[in-house]
Order: sequence, then structure tokens, then C-alpha cells
Amino acid sequence: MHILVSNDDGYLADGLRALRARLLSFGDVVVVAPDRNQSGASSSLTLHSPLRAIETEARVFAVNGTPSDCVHMAVAGFLPEEPDIVVSGINHGAGTVAAAIEGRHLGLPAIAVSLVGHAPVHFDTAAEVCARILMKMIATPLPPDSILNINVPDVPLDQLAGIKSTRLGFRHRAEQMVPERDPRGRPIYWIGPAGAEADSGPDTDFAAIEAGYASVTPLQIDLTRYRQVEPLSRWLEDV
Repeated sequence: MHILVSNDDGYLADGLRALRARLLSFGDVVVVAPDRNQSGASSSLTLHSPLRAIETEARVFAVNGTPSDCVHMAVAGFLPEEPDIVVSGINHGAGTVAAAIEGRHLGLPAIAVSLVGHAPVHFDTAAEVCARILMKMIATPLPPDSILNINVPDVPLDQLAGIKSTRLGFRHRAEQMVPERDPRGRPIYWIGPAGAEADSGPDTDFAAIEAGYASVTPLQIDLTRYRQVEPLSRWLEDV
């Protein structure tokens, strides 16, 4: 099969290299990833400047853009063959799924995988979990609009408690901005750290990770609140 690998942390990231090495047993693996850390870039696309892809080694391309840029570029004409699946990761810590979502926008199944820990080390564990999920998808395909978000605790593989299906927990709002001064005395601001867990119930990804399990959460990208469509229609009648 043809597998497109991308990430948020850049093409030199340890997690990406561990993932690529493990997925090579499935067939052709091509990496199209940012040329630097793009954590937090989310699903932004670069529309007002050109993108450049440099092949740093065989089948590994570094792009001066965001994760979504990389996947969009790869699928929309850069690669001679369309990939069968987009795999994003291995993210260093619980992260965004922008590359996977862009793959799904373009009609491909997608997996996002992250290794959760303060200073992640066991990327081989996350790579093996991803490989097992991919083998299962090949044997028993999921619906074509599937996005699987995998979070793996930073433990050796033999200490992993198992794999659980979960829902997304959520955090409180981010902490306050951190004001400082640059060397010339001008004000600058740092984005505050992520908020504490607000919902970490027993069926969430937070709870699974805390108990030593890899969590697999199915995601969707249709944001329509369907229950509100008809009430909104009535609400708009006198506008």
C-alpha cells in the first residue's frame, strides 16, 4: 500500500522517524512534512506564498509550510500516486490532528498518533500501536470517512495495559497570557500553558492514558449541529 506520513513536529522529529521505520513493512512510505516544528499551526493553509519541497533523503520531503500544507500538497498533485491512507505522527505529546484532518478532507482515511509524556521516549511503543491499528484496518476496513486519533502513554511496549476505544476529554481554557519585555523594553506576550483537565471521566482518552492504555478515539469533521437545524429554521422565519 501507499502510505503518506506527515506530522506537526517537523521532518527531523524522532517520532516521525520511528513511525516511518515501522510502517515500511506495509509497503511504500513517503514522508511529506514541515521543515520545522509547526505545533499549533492547526489546519491553516499557506495561500499567499509558494511552497517548496526539498527531498532530504529518498522519499522524505521537507516543506516550508504547515502540516495541512504538506498533506494537501502531497495529495493534490505533488506525488505521482495518491496514497491509500494518511498517517500523522508520532506527535511529541498529545497534539493536534491537522494533517490527518486534511487527509480526510481530501477523501482519504486517516490516523493521528501521539506519544503522551513530559519528555517522550518510547516512540517504538506508539509506532507498534499504530501498526496494529493499521493491520486491523486492512483486515476489517472502517468507513471511508474515518479519522482515528491515537494517544499512547510513554511506556515500554511490555508495560502497555492495552488499547481502548475512547471519547475526547476536554480541558479548561488555557491559562492567562504571560507578559514580558524584549531587550528594548517593548511588551511581548507568550501564549499561556494548556488548562487543566475539565472532563477526564472513565471513558475519555485522559482516563485511558492515566491507566496505562493506548486510547483510540474516532473523530468527525462535520461540525453541523443537526438537532438545531429545524429550530433555527423556525427562529429565522420573522427575520
